[in-house]
Amino acid sequence: IAAVCGDTSLWKPSSKTPLCAIAVQNILADVIKENDLPEGLFALIVGRGSTVGENMLNDKRLPLISITGSTRVGRRGAEVIARRFGKAILELGGNNAIILTPNADLAMAMPAIVFGAVGTAGQRCTTTRRLIIHESIYDKVKESIIKAYQGLKIGNPLDESNHVGPLIDTGAVKDFVNALEQINAQGGNVIYGGSVLEGGQYPSGCYVLPAVAEVENHYEIVQEETFAPILYLIKYAGEVDQAIRLNNDVVQG
Repeated sequence: IAAVCGDTSLWKPSSKTPLCAIAVQNILADVIKENDLPEGLFALIVGRGSTVGENMLNDKRLPLISITGSTRVGRRGAEVIARRFGKAILELGGNNAIILTPNADLAMAMPAIVFGAVGTAGQRCTTTRRLIIHESIYDKVKESIIKAYQGLKIGNPLDESNHVGPLIDTGAVKDFVNALEQINAQGGNVIYGGSVLEGGQYPSGCYVLPAVAEVENHYEIVQEETFAPILYLIKYAGEVDQAIRLNNDVVQG
């Protein structure tokens, strides 16, 4: 982007992922060098958001700041950047849904649903959070989802035979457990998974069993994005228009 637009780029990763950022920067450095481009065209800075990130938000020398992260981080960033009349691009929380109508091809849909929900352990802005299912096929879909989840292999993500790796840290695990507690408190029902895996091949305490829950779309916890592998099953009746309304009836929509 920098080379095409003629601007230099300074980027800061999440303070939780510095090594990934350094690896990416090394790849880009080789590209820049091989194409005879200025060394500082694409620069990396690593540090805690409360220090480095805050300085970047307030710096008038950075006319445009793109933020990928939580809604909380985006709200704070937008306020600071607006005060100095800078420009912001915000890519924040998501609450993605898949709609299954009565004539859906379940053989094709099921792998996409499972991968969308548990791939990268639910830690992706494009993770499938909600599954909106027509009542006529609801029980069949629920049975298929549980059967698919029972076949998931959880473990070291460097082992290609595993389907689900760890959450990024124990803080994310706490968010996962807290979300499941809220589901039950708000009237939902966790029908599969939800446990934290410990001991043996899970010494870090960051591995969890992906969860499936029956909920209603208006639940407060469903309206939030929990960055973890929790799939919400939501039933609809009538025409697909009702499912589309449910899809859009979240704050992220």
